[in-house]
Amino acid sequence: MNRRTAAVTGMATVLAGSGAGTASWAAYRLLMAQAGVARGVIGRDTAKPPEADGIYTPGCATPEPWRPGKPVDVHLMVFGDSTAAGVGCTTCEEVPGVRVARGLAETTGMRIRLSTKAISGATSKGLAGQVDAMFVAGPPPDAAVIFIGANDITKKHSISASARRLGAAAARLHDAGAVVVVGTCPDLGAVTAIPQPLRTIVHNWSVRLAKAQFAVTLAAGAHPVPMGDLGPQFLTSPDRLFAADGFHPSADGYELAAAHILPVLVTALAQRRAESPQARSAERRGVTARLRGLVESPGWRLRRSTDSVHIEVPVQN
Repeated sequence: MNRRTAAVTGMATVLAGSGAGTASWAAYRLLMAQAGVARGVIGRDTAKPPEADGIYTPGCATPEPWRPGKPVDVHLMVFGDSTAAGVGCTTCEEVPGVRVARGLAETTGMRIRLSTKAISGATSKGLAGQVDAMFVAGPPPDAAVIFIGANDITKKHSISASARRLGAAAARLHDAGAVVVVGTCPDLGAVTAIPQPLRTIVHNWSVRLAKAQFAVTLAAGAHPVPMGDLGPQFLTSPDRLFAADGFHPSADGYELAAAHILPVLVTALAQRRAESPQARSAERRGVTARLRGLVESPGWRLRRSTDSVHIEVPVQN
């Protein structure tokens, strides 16, 4: 049994038994049966996600390998779980970090270094280790994107404890000078392989965790993005937005997620650059002006394509 399907079974056990004294044996049996159905439907994806780290520039076909001393404008680092790592992707271009890095490069004209610390299967307990590894490897990034929460639900972790761990990781990155954007827990109620009523229970847990994550992220000085907002689209288009395993996003699903994150990241970077003392230099002024102009432009919107995510700024007449 793989980790994902085992988690579904374990989750059902705790959900059914968490109301000890009130939940009936019949309800327990029903939830366990539904977990078995989900286990049989959700496929097994043991493939390692494509490695896509490097330097992204506007229009580049492939990223430049990063070496110490190579100039970059923004170092973007991605933390979190399998969705942050890109499990379900078949090419580098589908990986969410690549989509965000390319979108940022194309939008601003900047050189974006992408580094990925995310680990498949990670929960919020693993964020501290990922941040530790970042500090050991080198200086903190200019920007950090975190996707976390789904495994905290499937592994039955405490919602309050999971949120606290995320808040602590976000605070460490923020205090180190990084702009931090957090994709909160997705809506696992959109996973159609999980039958009702178990899916409704999982949906409710996802919503509760996402709300708690939103609050601690703001308190840490970071920028939360409610990924649960995408749930209805995943629910109505599962064949297009889910990968073959029925659990992780497909290329289109990751594109949608990256498009949800990118505007928040651009805005946060623009604000940080405008406030930075280094913005007085000619080079920094140019970068800051491009970011500020993008964010302040009326009607700016995301343009999605099959190979990348961009932001379009309307031409002023």
